[in-house]
Amino acid sequence: MALTDKECKQKLEDGRLHKLSDGGGLQLWVQPNGSRLWRLAYRHAGKQKLLALGAYPDVSLADVRLLREQTKKTLAAGIDPSEVRKQAKAAARIPGETFEDLARAYVEKRTQDGRRPATLAKLNWMLTFPVAAFGGRNIRELRRADIRPVLRALEARNRLETAHRVCETIGAVFRFAISEEKADSDPTVGLRSDLARPQTSHRAAVTKPAAFGGLLRAIEGFDGQPTTHAALRLMALLFPRPGEMRGAMWSEFDLAAAVWTVPAARMKMKAEHHVPLPRQALAILNELCPITGNGKLVFPSVRTIDRPLSETTFNAALRRLGYTKAEATAHGFRASASTLLNESKLWHADAIERQLAHIETNKVRAAYDHATHWDERVRMMQWWADYLDELKKPVRAAAA
Repeated sequence: MALTDKECKQKLEDGRLHKLSDGGGLQLWVQPNGSRLWRLAYRHAGKQKLLALGAYPDVSLADVRLLREQTKKTLAAGIDPSEVRKQAKAAARIPGETFEDLARAYVEKRTQDGRRPATLAKLNWMLTFPVAAFGGRNIRELRRADIRPVLRALEARNRLETAHRVCETIGAVFRFAISEEKADSDPTVGLRSDLARPQTSHRAAVTKPAAFGGLLRAIEGFDGQPTTHAALRLMALLFPRPGEMRGAMWSEFDLAAAVWTVPAARMKMKAEHHVPLPRQALAILNELCPITGNGKLVFPSVRTIDRPLSETTFNAALRRLGYTKAEATAHGFRASASTLLNESKLWHADAIERQLAHIETNKVRAAYDHATHWDERVRMMQWWADYLDELKKPVRAAAA
């Protein structure tokens, strides 16, 4: 029978070695000292063999099953996976030039670039697949045929989004290696188009004026924490990314100049972003100042003033207001604003894009856009706040 995570974690303290089977030759060996090691039993050329696949929980149950499928594909091609591993270890290993070496260096570079811990954790997780398959081999020797089985194993389990992300991550490591003169080309280029495309799911957003007015009225009636209430109102008025709002600091706001300057370190595109503050946003911030103004964070957690509201706070509040995840999300305020501002036909599309912090990659053009659209964005944000005031007015029943 297939194992469960509960069975993998169970305590076995009788001083004996236990071999828990997951089927297909895959076993979890629970050692007398408590360590848990994955082993794969298989036959090649008529001989029974054993392959080590790492330790649990460093290699999860789901991931080791993918490694099992990948190993089976290697066997089906007539190749002994143990010999592949031996050859990789026996080959002259040039320090700093294996795939794993370059992957670690790439992660370190991203760390120095100031990537968020959550982003780095995802990056490390995605690298576990290629590192387990060919991490010890010299990166110059790797070809598409070495990478394809890793991606096919993910596809076989219908993990299409993961397959694409792993492919992109492998490619990023190769491009980093090229820049370091450790590799000559990126073999993932020919693989990306071969992968099955995952179905795209868009974040839910309310984009009809009447329905958005209903959402605004619901937010006005929110009876939860004052900080959450204020943050939701500002999300509708200013439509930043949720993380930008949650992590807002009082030092970023110039209330006299009516500008919120989000530092580059907190922006997705790592470029400083300026947000004009309409009168309504200033009023909310002035109401909030006596509550949280003595601390650094505008929206601190209810448990500690040193941390911002949790990632789930905004969406949880929307659920509390009666909106399902298929109807509205915190990120959806951006789509609502983009749709309604564009439909108004009053504002230049570039001004709307700049306000959404969709950054122009050309730095000269970006600086020009900021200079030329700032005055328009100031007018646009006040118009938007006034427009929301109109939308959230109670709907009057038609006269009989």
